[in-house]
Amino acid sequence: MSTALDELAGKFAELRPHLVSVAYRLTGTLSDAEDAVQESWLRLSGLGEERRAAIEDHKGWLTTVVSRICLDRLRSAVVRRERYVGEWLPEPVLGPLGTPSSEDPLAVAVRDDGMRMAAMVVLDRLTPEQRVAFVLHDAFSVPFGEIAEILGCTTEAARQHGSRGRRALADAEPPPRTALAEQQRIIEKFVTAMLTGDIQAVAEVLHPDVALVGDGGGKARTAVRTVAGFDKVTRLFQGLMRMYDPAGLEKARFALVNGDLGLYLPPQEASGGYRALDEHVDAFVIRDGKIVTIYDMANPDKLTTARARVGA
Repeated sequence: MSTALDELAGKFAELRPHLVSVAYRLTGTLSDAEDAVQESWLRLSGLGEERRAAIEDHKGWLTTVVSRICLDRLRSAVVRRERYVGEWLPEPVLGPLGTPSSEDPLAVAVRDDGMRMAAMVVLDRLTPEQRVAFVLHDAFSVPFGEIAEILGCTTEAARQHGSRGRRALADAEPPPRTALAEQQRIIEKFVTAMLTGDIQAVAEVLHPDVALVGDGGGKARTAVRTVAGFDKVTRLFQGLMRMYDPAGLEKARFALVNGDLGLYLPPQEASGGYRALDEHVDAFVIRDGKIVTIYDMANPDKLTTARARVGA
C-alpha cells in the first residue's frame, strides 16, 4: 500500500530533471548539482507530516531550496577558484549524437542555448547573486520577490542583481548556435587536418579571433592561460602535432558537449618519442563558418561523468 512519503517520492522523481537543470545552470558543476538536489529531497522528506502537507507548490518549494543550496556553493566556490591552477571551466555534460535518450534528462536540457558551454562560461563571470537572480528569473520565470527571499535582500535589490547579470551577459554573448551539420563539417575538417599534420588546413578552419581556453586544474596538460589570436593558436597546434601521436586523435569520439558537437579524447600512453596524452573533452564555438573558441577540458575530476556518458 502506497504511503504519503511514497507519493511524495514519486512527485520528487518527476521534478528531478527540472531541479538538476536549475542546479547545474547555477553551479556549472554536476556533482554540486546532484548534491543540491539530493539535499533538497532530504529536507523535504525530513519535514513533519503536517509541514509537508502545507506545501502547495512542490516545484516552487524545491526550486527555492535547491537555489539556496547552490547560492551557498557559489559563494564558497569564489574562494576555491582563487586557488585553482589555470583557467576554470564548467563541468561538461556529454550526450550521444542523434535523438537524446529519454532516460538522460540533463542531456536533453543542455540543448537549450542558455546551457551551451559558451553560455555557461559567461555565467561564471557573474557574482553569485547576479547569477542566481538572472538564471532563476530569465530561465525559470521565478518572480523577483521569491528571488529576494533566496538572496536575503529586497525585491528591488534582487531585480538589480538580475539586470546587472543580464547586461554582463549581453556584453559577452556568444555567437548564435550553428546547425549541427555545419558544426560536424567544420570539426571533421579540423580533425582531419590534425591527423595528417597539415597545419595550413588547420589554419583554414580557425577564425581570425580564435582562442583556446584550457582547464587542467594542475592535474593534466593543457594551456594554463587562455591562448588568444590566430598566430598564437596556430603555433600552439603546430607544436602539439610534433609532441603527440596522431593516433590519439584517431580514437577521438564525436559527442554532444552541452548540446554542441564536441570531441572526447581518451588517454594514450607515451610511445615512439611522443608524449602521453591525457584524457580531454573539447567543446567548440563556431562563428562565420570557422572555429572561434575551443574549450579544452582535461581536469580528470571534471571528466568522470563525461567518461561514463561515452562508455569509456
